[in-house]
Amino acid sequence: MRDYDAATAFLGEWGRFQRLVFFLLSASIIPNGFNGMSVVFLAGTPEHRCVVPRGANLSDEWRNASIPLELRDGQEAPSRCRRYRLAALANFSALGLRPGSDVELEALEQEPCLDGWEYSRDVYRSTIVTEWNLVCEDDWKAPLTTSLFFVGVLIGSFISGQLSDRIIPESPRWLISQGRYKEAEAIIRKAAKINGIPAPTVLFDTAEDSKPQQQQKAILLDLFRTRNIATITIMSLLLWFFTSVGYFGLSLSTPDWHGNAFINCFLSAVIEVPAYVIAWLLLRSLPRRYSLSGTFFLGGSVVLFIQLVPAELYVLSVGLVMLGKFGVTAAFSMLYVYNVELYPTQVRNMAVGATSTASRLGSIISPYFVYLGAYDRFLPYILMGSLTVLIGILTLFLPESYGNPLPESFEQMLKVKCFRNGEQNSGIRSSKESPKSLVTPL
Repeated sequence: MRDYDAATAFLGEWGRFQRLVFFLLSASIIPNGFNGMSVVFLAGTPEHRCVVPRGANLSDEWRNASIPLELRDGQEAPSRCRRYRLAALANFSALGLRPGSDVELEALEQEPCLDGWEYSRDVYRSTIVTEWNLVCEDDWKAPLTTSLFFVGVLIGSFISGQLSDRIIPESPRWLISQGRYKEAEAIIRKAAKINGIPAPTVLFDTAEDSKPQQQQKAILLDLFRTRNIATITIMSLLLWFFTSVGYFGLSLSTPDWHGNAFINCFLSAVIEVPAYVIAWLLLRSLPRRYSLSGTFFLGGSVVLFIQLVPAELYVLSVGLVMLGKFGVTAAFSMLYVYNVELYPTQVRNMAVGATSTASRLGSIISPYFVYLGAYDRFLPYILMGSLTVLIGILTLFLPESYGNPLPESFEQMLKVKCFRNGEQNSGIRSSKESPKSLVTPL
């Protein structure tokens, strides 16, 4: 096919049509963000302890001593899931014995919360955890419920995509790869009209550009057609999966940070603004692999350092989590552009769809990473930080797309770094082609 970028260069790079498509695509995903992040508060777990019934025939002194103390985060706190056996406490109370002096509490038999739990109302008035008692033996149900929220996000993404297809025009580049020149030309002429730019009389020489093999319908297996393509696909799936685990894991853990949960959530959202700005600047001026790897290393390494921060320096801990969220968010946003640049037009949408599905699977299991904090408060950060650093290393083995035009065929796909034999690509591109730092796939 004749150079698509040259044929559509008259439209400009950021005209009214491009801005309209960009903002429509952005608006279509906003409801999913509200739905996904609302679970931070809807599934919040407040402080809780066993209920001691009013009819337990206990003196005030024994009632106050009915909950055993346990070591939590280096300090003694009332147990969340156990209490002393009430029948024994009632006998001691009736005999006039006093806890601590007459009876050694540590030697008493304990029992689970047979009468339910009482929850602190300091932060949350009601959550799914308090309504359904998803604590103690049933605490595994809380991350399961959170995962179901992200399943809803996945379904919502599909619905949003179907709705946006009715409003947002199809990609002319993809239509041409399918031999649908008339539809592509109609969209390009409409774009020229919106941008206020006159379109050439002839846009495409269909007699010259039409190729029967390009009109074959692409299937998912095309993403694994050759060793090189399969390697890129598998590495991309892993990148999206673990990036999503880190991003949503850090987002969902905001109530566990020190300080006010609402302020923490606000800061977690605000830090994404400079992350997107930095990602945009990196995409415009630096190679993709090094930009991605650098932000992954930044996000993962600072999260790993959290375990080394003393408990009293909680401001520093929150700052490190925010810096980690900054790095992961910047990398996440750059993945969308980088993934588009790796695949040819025929399967580009399919590749983005497959990797986005891997991302959604990562978000579905991310609540279980946060849940591991019930066993060790630093364990989620150790795992998320380690995985983020690992994919930062993995990124260095992918091909570099910066300064290269978008591939139109499988033969034009860049080689994985470990497969190269002295050549950057297959040699199909002309050496006289001018590099482009960022090509917008219309």
